[in-house]
Amino acid sequence: MIEQPDREEAMPERSMALTEVRAILVQRARQFVFSALAAGCLASSASAQTAESFWKGKSINFYVGYGAGSGYDLYARLLARHYGRAIPGQPQVIVQNMPGAGSIKAANYLFEIAPRDGTAIGMTGRGTPMTPLLGGKGASFKDHASFSWIGSMNNEVSVCVTWHTSGIANIQQAMEREVTTAATALGADDTTVFPAVLNAIIGTKFKWITGYPGGAGMNIAMERGETQGRCGWSWSSIKSTQADWLRDKKINLLLQLSLSKHPDLPELPLIMDLAKTAEQRSVLELIFARQVMGRPVLAPPNLPADRLTALRRAFDITMKDGAFLAEAAKGKWEITPVTGEEIEALMKRVYATAPHIVEMTKKVTPQPR
Repeated sequence: MIEQPDREEAMPERSMALTEVRAILVQRARQFVFSALAAGCLASSASAQTAESFWKGKSINFYVGYGAGSGYDLYARLLARHYGRAIPGQPQVIVQNMPGAGSIKAANYLFEIAPRDGTAIGMTGRGTPMTPLLGGKGASFKDHASFSWIGSMNNEVSVCVTWHTSGIANIQQAMEREVTTAATALGADDTTVFPAVLNAIIGTKFKWITGYPGGAGMNIAMERGETQGRCGWSWSSIKSTQADWLRDKKINLLLQLSLSKHPDLPELPLIMDLAKTAEQRSVLELIFARQVMGRPVLAPPNLPADRLTALRRAFDITMKDGAFLAEAAKGKWEITPVTGEEIEALMKRVYATAPHIVEMTKKVTPQPR
C-alpha cells in the first residue's frame, strides 16, 4: 500500500511550487514588455533613420501651377529656399513651373503621374482642389483624399481691383456697368469663379477675359488697357509685388473676398456682408472657404505615413524659421500659416457640404466648355 503524504506536509511544497511558477511568469512577462519597448524604440529610430537616408542626396521637385513671376510662384520659391533644411536628409527643393488650366494641369500631374514617395510636391490654386465638387471639368482627381496636405503659407484675403483710368472706383459702380477683368482659365481659377459668383449674388457686371498664364500677364493687361481690372487677386501679392501701385493710387480697391476682413482693410466692404439670404451666405461660405488655404502645399496621395509626417513637421518648422521669416518680411510676403492637418480637416468639411448648397453653388460657378 502506497502511503499518502500527510495533507499538512504536502501544502507547503505545493505553495512553494506555485510561488516559483508565478515568479517565472512574472519574469517572462517583464522580459516581454522590455523587449516590446526596445523593439518599438528601435522601430522608431529605424523609421527616423529611413526618412533621413531616403532624402539624403536627393532632390524634391516642387511643381507650381502658374507661370514665373506670379504670386504663387514667388511664394513657392520663397519656401523652396528654406524648406529643405528642415526635412530629414536636407534634400534640395527645386521649383518647376507647370502652368495650365488654372493649375489643374499641375494638380492632375501630382495625382496621376508624380512619384508617391515624397520627392514631388506642388502648389496649386487655392480653389483647384474643389473643382470636382463644383462640377468643373478637366480634373482627374476626385475629392479631398486625392492629395496629401502639407500646409498653407497663408490664410488669404483676395480683392477685386480696377485700374485707375477705368472709371470704376467702387463696388457699387461695378454693379452699374460692365467691368472687364483678366483671368486664367474658365471655371478653374479664382479669376473666373469669384467674379461669376459676385455677378450672381450681388449683381455686379464683371466680364472676364481668359488665357493669361498668371498674375504677371494679368497686370500687364491692365497697364496696356486690354482689361480694366482683376477680381480674385491676393492682397498679400499686391502688397509684395505692386506696393508702388498702392502708393501711387494706380489701382482702386473694390471689395475683399474672404470669410472675414483683413486687418489692413477695415473700411473696404467684405463680400460676406453683402449676402441677402441664409442660402446666399452658405454659397459664399463654400466658395470662400478656399481662402483659408491661400497658398496650399500638397503632395500626391498615399505617401508613406512617416514621410508625410516629416514633410508636415518640416513645413511647420520652416514657417517659424528666423531666416525664412526675415526674407518674407524683407519681400513683404504675408505669412499666416495653416497646418496640413487643418487643411485636411477643412477639405473634409467642404466635401461634406449639404447637396442643395453644392447645387446652388454649381449654378453660379462658370464651367469649362
